[in-house]
Amino acid sequence: MTDLSTFPITRKWPPRDPAAIQLYSLPTPNGVKISIMLEETGLPYDAHLVSFDSKDQFSPEFLSLNPNNKIPAILDPMGPDGQPMPLFESGAILIYLAEKSGMLLPTGAARYEVLQWLMFQMGGVGPMFGQYGFFHAFAGKEIEDPRPRQRYADEAKRLLGVMERQLERRDWIAGDYSIADIAIAPWLWGARKYYKMDAEVEWGSLTNVPAYLDRFLARPAVQRGLEQPPR
Repeated sequence: MTDLSTFPITRKWPPRDPAAIQLYSLPTPNGVKISIMLEETGLPYDAHLVSFDSKDQFSPEFLSLNPNNKIPAILDPMGPDGQPMPLFESGAILIYLAEKSGMLLPTGAARYEVLQWLMFQMGGVGPMFGQYGFFHAFAGKEIEDPRPRQRYADEAKRLLGVMERQLERRDWIAGDYSIADIAIAPWLWGARKYYKMDAEVEWGSLTNVPAYLDRFLARPAVQRGLEQPPR
């Protein structure tokens, strides 16, 4: 069995199952991407809560795995060539787990269609929705100038329009269910749940995107993944 004791993060979050993928996360839109992926693939994992209330993400142990102090991050005891694999950035982790499991990332031309929609989420949906949430629902709402909030609301609305058109006559964003959906749909879930964005982005005018989110949330693996790690 691989010894993970040389990784400082394991001193703060000791592995309960040292043979399993160690997940360091929180049930946020970015965090649940990885717990959902692990549930979908059936790869064994050990979920550790990184508490923002306790500023765990700034602890030396967490920074030893992710110097960018963001969740999620993983430590796979059985990485390439049988060596432990530490990894951060949710998009990179999704690709890694897809390749490790042989699931949810097709080959050939379809692979690149999935990857382009993954990048759409990483470069567009996540940052824009996140900034919208800051100015609409969190500390930024105290700023009197309406322009920042309106800018991100407009961009969130535009991105939703892109998805609405892409989902015309298809169930999933890139054809078959894939890591692109596991990247995108949690942001729709989180933005509605935590940012209360429906009115400003005219959620009620959409047809395909709400149906898409409903399909995603109906998956048993998604429901399990949304609860990991337990708060």
